[in-house]
Amino acid sequence: MKVLVTGATGFVGRALVPFLVQQPEVEVSILVREVYSHVDLRPFPPSLQAIRQHLHVVYADLRNFRLTSRAVAEAQPSHVIHLAAAGVTDPFLGLDTALRHNLNGTLNLIRACFEKRQGIQQLIIARTPGERTSMNMYAASKAAAWNFCEMYGRTHQWPIHGAMIFQAYGPGQNPRNLIPAATAAAQSGQDFPMTSGTQRRDWLYIDDLVAGLWTMLPAKLAPAETVEFGSGVAASVAEVVQQIYEIVGGAGRPLIGTLPNRPGEETTQIANAAKTKQQINWQANTPLQNGLKQTINKFSRLITDS
Repeated sequence: MKVLVTGATGFVGRALVPFLVQQPEVEVSILVREVYSHVDLRPFPPSLQAIRQHLHVVYADLRNFRLTSRAVAEAQPSHVIHLAAAGVTDPFLGLDTALRHNLNGTLNLIRACFEKRQGIQQLIIARTPGERTSMNMYAASKAAAWNFCEMYGRTHQWPIHGAMIFQAYGPGQNPRNLIPAATAAAQSGQDFPMTSGTQRRDWLYIDDLVAGLWTMLPAKLAPAETVEFGSGVAASVAEVVQQIYEIVGGAGRPLIGTLPNRPGEETTQIANAAKTKQQINWQANTPLQNGLKQTINKFSRLITDS
C-alpha cells in the first residue's frame, strides 16, 4: 500500500502520518507546500521530523493543478487521504481563500488523481459535519467540494469516499481551538471567557480518529459513500470546559455566556456511530473524560519540558 497524505502538517496529519509509517508494508508520501522544502523557511513539526527519513515528500500548492498533478505522479499512490484545508481554526475566513484552498484545491487533487485512476484504489476526502447546513465559509466551501466528489464517484463509479470528522481533539491541537485554549487558561489559573456553551458536539479523541482512518483504507465502500467519525455521544461545550477546570483544579473558572455565540452554529452535531460500525467495523474507544485527562497531562508535560 502506497499512501499519499495531504495536510500532513496539520493536527490530524501529524498524528496519522507517524501511525501509517509504523504499519508493515505501507509506504507513506506526504504532499506539502514549497515552504517546507528548506528548513530555514518552515521546519516540519517534530512528529514528522522524527520520521523524516521514512517519508517520501512531494511538493505542490494544491491551488495549482500542474504542480498538483506532478506531485501525484511522483508519489504514485495506491491510496490518497486528503486532509488539507483552510479554515479549520478560522471558519469565517474570506470567500476567496475558502474557494481557492477548499474547492479549487480539492478539485485539482481529484483531477490529478483521476488522471492516474488506474493505479489509485481509493481517494478519501476529509469532511466536516458543518457541511450539512453550510454554517460558515469553511463548511460551505467543503460542501461545494464534496458535490464534485459525489459527481466523480457516481458518474465514473470511482472509489472516492468521505471521512466526516466530528469534534476531534487531543495533544498537538492548535492553541486557538477550544480544548487547548481552555486548558492553557486553567493551567495558568485564569478565568476563561466563553459563549453560552450550549452547543452539543460529538468529541472524538485523536488516537481513535487515526485508527478509524486506517480502518477505512481497506474497507469496501460504495462510490461517494461517507463514513462518520465520532463517538455517537454528545456533550455541550460548557460541559467540556467545566470538566477541564475540574481536572486541572486551581483558581480560574469558566465565564460562561460572556462572549456571543457564533452566528449560524448548529445546536447539535452527533455522528451516526451505529452506521459507521456497520460500514467499517470501527467505533471510538476513548471516553471524553479519559481523552481530556490524556490531553491535559500531555499539555502539562510540554510546559514542564519547556
